[in-house]
Amino acid sequence: MDSPSKRVDIVPAKRRALILEHLRVNGAASIQELADTIGGSQSTVRRDLEDLVEKGYLERTHGGAHLLQPMRATFEREMTVNAELQHAEKVAIGREAALRLSARDSVIFDSSSTVMEAVRAAAERDLPLTVVTNSLQIADFAADIKSWRIILPGGTVRPGYRHLAGEPGESFIRTLHADLCMTGASAVTGTLLTETALEVASLKRAMIASARRTILLVDGSKFTAPGFCTLCDISEIDEVITDDSVSKEALGLLRSEACLVTVASTTASTSAA
Repeated sequence: MDSPSKRVDIVPAKRRALILEHLRVNGAASIQELADTIGGSQSTVRRDLEDLVEKGYLERTHGGAHLLQPMRATFEREMTVNAELQHAEKVAIGREAALRLSARDSVIFDSSSTVMEAVRAAAERDLPLTVVTNSLQIADFAADIKSWRIILPGGTVRPGYRHLAGEPGESFIRTLHADLCMTGASAVTGTLLTETALEVASLKRAMIASARRTILLVDGSKFTAPGFCTLCDISEIDEVITDDSVSKEALGLLRSEACLVTVASTTASTSAA
């Protein structure tokens, strides 16, 4: 029986992120266990599981579900769900990244959810900036910041995602000489950065090539099996900002490549290599 006293009103993306996080930590779970975790009903959990299975996140088991590991190389998380996953880590990374900005910088922001948190943190600093972004979400957020000049490069809106890719945006990006680029990646495997979609990887390569410095913003969950296509090698990145959930092995490998690595704490302090 469902327990009405446990039910709370949580938006679907948040509920599904909570389910995915529980399964990431515990491997598998029953419907009752998941209902207790999110404070919802069993029927709501069943609907969420059906949606997550249909979108490729999970595989159903008798009475529950478990994560698909590894994910398919072309798997892309739903934008609204992805924004909720590792949210505290993304906020910590974003706040650290925003400290790299100076007044009157020109900066390219890609469309990743962690970069979005850097944009939010940068807005709190109230610096005059020239912002180039392929993210409709970032552009919409930044449009109200009077000290920022916002440039959208053009392109095609990818179905299901609020960002632009392809031409004419990619060619336009290659004509720029920005001070800084902040980008994410679908996966970091050793020293290789990968993406799940060819057009996304191509645009990000143009962004990296068009900036004097590039900072990679990735939470600890991104250190995993490679995505479908190569983005670049870590040697093309000037700094990696991640969080304290990343493994010592992954950090050691990055540092052995003479890459500056900053670990943003989800509690308070940060440390830099």
